[in-house]
Amino acid sequence: MIAAENITLRFGSRTLFEDVTMEFTPGNCYGIIGANGAGKSTFLKILSGEIIPDSGKVHSKKGARIAVLKQNQFEFDDFTVINTVIMGHKKLYGIMTERDALYAKADFSDADGMKTAQLESEFTELGGWEAVSEAASMLSNLGIAEPLHEMKMKDLDGALKVRVLLAQALFGNPDVLLMDEPTNGLDVDSILWLEEFLYNFENTVLVVSHDRHFLDRVCTHIADIDYQKIQMYTGNYSFWYQASQLALRQTSEQNKLKEEKIKELKEFIARFSANASKSRQATSRKKLLEKITLDEIKPSSRRYPSILFKQERESGRVILNAEGVTKTVEGQKLLDNFSLQISKGEKIAFVGKNSQPPTVLFEILTDALKADKGKIEWGPTADVAYFPKDNTSYFDKDMSLIEWLRQYSKEQGEGFIRGFLGRMLFSGDEAKKNARVLSGGERVRCMLSRMMLQSGNVLILDEPTNHLDLEAITALNEALTAFKGTILFASRDHEFVQTIATRIVEITPRGVIDENLTYDEYLENKKIKEQRQLLYAA
Repeated sequence: MIAAENITLRFGSRTLFEDVTMEFTPGNCYGIIGANGAGKSTFLKILSGEIIPDSGKVHSKKGARIAVLKQNQFEFDDFTVINTVIMGHKKLYGIMTERDALYAKADFSDADGMKTAQLESEFTELGGWEAVSEAASMLSNLGIAEPLHEMKMKDLDGALKVRVLLAQALFGNPDVLLMDEPTNGLDVDSILWLEEFLYNFENTVLVVSHDRHFLDRVCTHIADIDYQKIQMYTGNYSFWYQASQLALRQTSEQNKLKEEKIKELKEFIARFSANASKSRQATSRKKLLEKITLDEIKPSSRRYPSILFKQERESGRVILNAEGVTKTVEGQKLLDNFSLQISKGEKIAFVGKNSQPPTVLFEILTDALKADKGKIEWGPTADVAYFPKDNTSYFDKDMSLIEWLRQYSKEQGEGFIRGFLGRMLFSGDEAKKNARVLSGGERVRCMLSRMMLQSGNVLILDEPTNHLDLEAITALNEALTAFKGTILFASRDHEFVQTIATRIVEITPRGVIDENLTYDEYLENKKIKEQRQLLYAA
């Protein structure tokens, strides 16, 4: 159990939390949600003790072990992967280190013998003999192969480091588990394993995530941060969304009925207040009018961008024919005799353990990269709009957002550009921001704006939900679902893929799986499961 009591936190003149009191109990998983900047990550840091609030306290059970998913990928560079995981249980790792240091002494004394006996007892009590096998199993389930377990952390790439740090947080059955975006960088199999792990976890979990499907699978409660307060809902993310929308509609409808009653009473009072025979009734209605109060409805601090993709012209039936495409990058063959035929209106999701093959394919299809061999033929009416995974080069310019977006617009008037930016949540002076200083989420919204202005009938998007908040992801999801043209996209967001894709393509080291199925059908198909295991087998 962990609890916040009367927590208040201010940054300058801005209040992030005001007298927040909330308890989180064992056996439950709490999804922390809220608009960008609402304080989701900050709240986890308050609970972990990393940030001290201006007032209020955090309480936890005496002796409770709180595990936090670390964000600093370089913190453990000088340690082996397996030891980094075990370090998630600080007490156990401390005992192991002290015990091994004593055994290594050249002049091992009787006192050292007594101390090591005590340490061995504590080591056994904490499950130390199973620690290495438990850590290794966790790493393997998260896609870290056994040959990497004894390597130094500094020798791993960033994506693998993130997985090791996740294993570290999960290791040793902590009493309270605090995780900020735990699915980042995980492939579908690792996410499924994590969902199952958290579903069966018996202690307390608090998680911040932009993955709606993940929140639905693991959460028993949703803690919604809005207006410096936290409102608790029982149920998963979908239940919260439906319940919050229903509550808003009900309050609006009740207010409408009250407004009609107020109008009726005012009309009666105005009509009969001067009439002696009706004065008593008019007075009675005045008293009734005074008792009617409208419920306060604060508009949510959440803001949804307005995303709409329109085709300037419809495409013909044939969109693309790619044959025998092969590409090796830095000694690794990412595409090997790859072929793909696409017809009008198909929405194809590229999934898999390795995100590089779809990225390379998209770059070849958009002439950003040249294939080693193979043939690419676009249909004569195909107009392609492309969203690259790495957008850094697009913003390496000293210009305002107005100037930046004007580069891609046929309509050059400032009013039009400002209006477009406003729809994408860049209002007022935000439209004058320098393109170089934008956050990751702001860059994504700009790139989506660029795509909308291109009015293509074929959209190619490489992991477009990276850096977006839940509101922007929802808006993009709905826009792509409604789009009548053709879409090729890569994403690790389960809900995003499930609700958009009509066809799934997975590029594996030993071949390609291409199925006209929804994502859930694809993952649940027994034959495909067996095929994937063979294609990914070492």
